[in-house]
Amino acid sequence: MTITSEKDLISLEKIGFIVAEAREEMIKAVRAGITTKELDVIGEKVFSYYGAKSAPKYEYDFPGTTCISINDEAAHGIPGSRVIEVGDSVNIDVSALLDGYYADTGATVLVEPVPLMKKELCQCSLIALNKAIDKVKAGMKINQIGRTIYNEAKGKGFTVIRDLTGHGIGKRLHEKPDYIFNYFDVKDNQILNNGLVLAIETFISSSAEHVIEDKNGWTLRTPDKSIVAQFEHTIVVTKDKPIILTDKRN
Repeated sequence: MTITSEKDLISLEKIGFIVAEAREEMIKAVRAGITTKELDVIGEKVFSYYGAKSAPKYEYDFPGTTCISINDEAAHGIPGSRVIEVGDSVNIDVSALLDGYYADTGATVLVEPVPLMKKELCQCSLIALNKAIDKVKAGMKINQIGRTIYNEAKGKGFTVIRDLTGHGIGKRLHEKPDYIFNYFDVKDNQILNNGLVLAIETFISSSAEHVIEDKNGWTLRTPDKSIVAQFEHTIVVTKDKPIILTDKRN
């Protein structure tokens, strides 16, 4: 969506704060011995407190409040009885709606001690997201986002998952633009307009470039067991610096 009123921005800021709150509360609880379902319940309690609804559950009947993906799971991990272990990388992807507005955010955290590669992968994914967001400005071609993410990954010796992308968001969880690639697509000449709401997410992998669907019908994982780190923010494009709706520091 494109923001057209102060009400739009205020409503998006509210749901942005809520998903960021859920993300941070879940991150704080990540430790060896906790199950992914127990983490999911923490996010569910935050939503319940503010009167928000889980977006994947509401829109797609996803079997969880949030998506929790571990190690080689790139996206849509189903919360359940799986116990988080030392050495795991845990991705928490949180999206919700309130009063007809949506926001989406994610982060990958590590259960120390972990191999150096996992630390470097997570750092690369986060830096790539921040660099991409820093470049966003009204009038810019959308493919510059993917160029920035890809260059950061390649420069650190990693790859990007090409079939997972960011997306437009606002009045629905997924809106136009349908795809914000993690690589440079010379044919994607869409121009970012002032007020456009985007969910930008980085899918950086230790080696894989594509994912396969798990037998559960939801979870996407790498075919070679390579590790994926994802970070995500919902932002509003402006003529100057973008507004990051899911950054709790704002």
